[in-house]
Amino acid sequence: MIGIRWIDFDHIPDRLSGLIDLSYNLWSSWHPEAWLLFKNLNRQGWKESIHNPVRMLQELPPELLEAAASNIDYTNHYDAVIAKFQRYMLAKNQWFDEYYPEHQHHKIAYFSAEYGLQHSLPLYAGGLGFLAGDHLKECSDIGIPLVAVGFMYSDGYLHQRIRNDGWQEDVEEKLDRDNAPVKRVLGRDGNQLILQVPFIAPQIHFALWRVDIGRVILYLIDTEIEQNPPHLRNISSRLYSSINEMRLLQEIVLGIGGTHALKSLGVKYSAVHLNEGHAAFALVELYRQKIEEGLTSEEAFHHVYNTTLFTTHTPVPAGHDKFPHWMIDKYFNAYYSGMHMSREDFLKKGLHFEDPPDTFNMAAFCMRMAAHANGVSEKHGEVARRMWHFLWPEHKLDEVPIGSVTNGVHIPTWINPRLVTLINRYISPICPDWFEHHDKEYVWALIDRVPDAKLWELHYALKIKLINRILQFKRRDWMKYQADCANVVAGGALIDPNTLTIGFARRFSTYKRADLIFQDLDRLKKILNNPWKPVQIIFAGKAHPADDEGKRILQRIYQYAQQPEFGGRIAFVEDYGEQVAKYLVQGVDVWMNNPVPPLEASGTSGMKAAVNGVLNFSIADGWWIEGYNGKNGWIFGKSHTNNDRNWEDASEMYSLLENEIVPLYYDTDLDGIPHKWVAMMKESIKSNAPRFSSRRMVKEYMHKYYISILSCAECNAFVDDSTPEGISQ
Repeated sequence: MIGIRWIDFDHIPDRLSGLIDLSYNLWSSWHPEAWLLFKNLNRQGWKESIHNPVRMLQELPPELLEAAASNIDYTNHYDAVIAKFQRYMLAKNQWFDEYYPEHQHHKIAYFSAEYGLQHSLPLYAGGLGFLAGDHLKECSDIGIPLVAVGFMYSDGYLHQRIRNDGWQEDVEEKLDRDNAPVKRVLGRDGNQLILQVPFIAPQIHFALWRVDIGRVILYLIDTEIEQNPPHLRNISSRLYSSINEMRLLQEIVLGIGGTHALKSLGVKYSAVHLNEGHAAFALVELYRQKIEEGLTSEEAFHHVYNTTLFTTHTPVPAGHDKFPHWMIDKYFNAYYSGMHMSREDFLKKGLHFEDPPDTFNMAAFCMRMAAHANGVSEKHGEVARRMWHFLWPEHKLDEVPIGSVTNGVHIPTWINPRLVTLINRYISPICPDWFEHHDKEYVWALIDRVPDAKLWELHYALKIKLINRILQFKRRDWMKYQADCANVVAGGALIDPNTLTIGFARRFSTYKRADLIFQDLDRLKKILNNPWKPVQIIFAGKAHPADDEGKRILQRIYQYAQQPEFGGRIAFVEDYGEQVAKYLVQGVDVWMNNPVPPLEASGTSGMKAAVNGVLNFSIADGWWIEGYNGKNGWIFGKSHTNNDRNWEDASEMYSLLENEIVPLYYDTDLDGIPHKWVAMMKESIKSNAPRFSSRRMVKEYMHKYYISILSCAECNAFVDDSTPEGISQ
């Protein structure tokens, strides 16, 4: 079974045929020299394709490609990039090979409901997806043998439009799968491979697509095929259905169907990593397969248990998926007999003491089925141990076997290429291969060699780039939609590059408190409209389509942005996604984050900002508790009286702005450079880039969990004495 291209590329000259393979591998998305190959073919075509190389090559006139093939400058660039790509794909002795050569043939199966990879493949809703995407990219970079499973969301991406009254409207965009960097997986007959979710009634069929992320393969499940009746085709059409029964079907297909798909493809793996509980049923299907292979029930259970890692991102019980037993029975009746486990034993594994007794809790099921579990920051690990202590009542709280691996971000994806070039100029003479070792603190300590003037000049240029992007889209709205003048202003038409600029870009959930800064409007107006030291705030983010309260918070902020008394210093950038995120985390001066603690399990947007020299202004929660060192940003909310948390946190924010942040930004020398501010930018980069890189994160997963699991698989030592209460076979 192989994946092939479904598009005719006969118009591409043989001299440039390598562009085809390159366009189908997302390696190009985190190597600037590679995407410049496409951009330099035709800048307008690159822009119109929304940076989708497959679509661009398909639409580009043959004469432009022929011209590029005969341009010596272009072909020299092409040859260098293709050679680099081939070296990458064929490389031996990567980090994993060097440190764990005995496990080169032990694959890890990674399951996630969403993946943030590149905006031509909108398979994500937020931070969880980008965390998964960065995980895959980093495993490819350092050679960890991993295969991933997810969903092909054909209708899954919702664009955001803001009405004149500030209410969010959701505009559906159907993914053109044959013009995206994905390939159909074919069967032996040359047609697209169609599989069936085993032992589930009614029958659910699905097709598979393949995404190449460097050396890592991601298989995407697609139920929108003619073999399914209309009501089942929609299972994979949209991310996180708000209909509970459809959500259950999604999780059945992702877990059971995904595990069955790997077996059908002949993919052998020794470990399972669940990124949240949406794919929990993968463990059931793996258990059933082991029974089918001849293991006893006890052997099969211990195999699954000891070779599974569950990463939880949810710090409150209410955030976990739950399904009534009657709904589980509806789809699993035929499955119970196939897996040689009684209905009662199966349902018991999903019990949570805070839920009604007839409820199946997916996270509780994962905790009982996986020997290894972790939170996504040190603080979140503590929260998770408190949440799940009831499963290990004989353990002390700090002995509950739930660890933590703090999230990280894929540095090559999120750092601005011009910043890499600038740092390279001053670091390379001492450390030529510094970027290959970007998880090492000694590398980033050298950033002090970069002159303040050069770093500030680049930062200002990136701010200009952000503002130009905002203005460009407001001009489009003015022409295309005849936008109201107040909406043009609310969208950022009056943003000034010489003004201290704060960014806030998150999913608009209530606990994230996007409107916290508006607690005292009079005080905020004085801060924003200070004639000598003004401040402006750029907001971005989407509310879930079913979250009306989140939409109301967004609407209030948008309406503030429309009001003249704020002086055009509040802006809301609509349709937040991966591309807008890059502009923001690279172009604002300060990154603001103020959720209700301890509900921020980790957070990664602030990490992306910090790597680019943007200073974090964040509440004491998630990753920032570990990242803040007193010299690289600001922290608030460490203590409060419990009288009015919102008012107290907002008051502390105002004080920090008035007394520290704003004065420091405008404290410039005769050369016009705020040297003390730039010193904090450098501290932000060198203190956070190595510690919160996905390279550090993935290596930590390897050392803490993967190696234990792979060693267990190697020796078949499926015995563990610390199983939680209620899971014995």
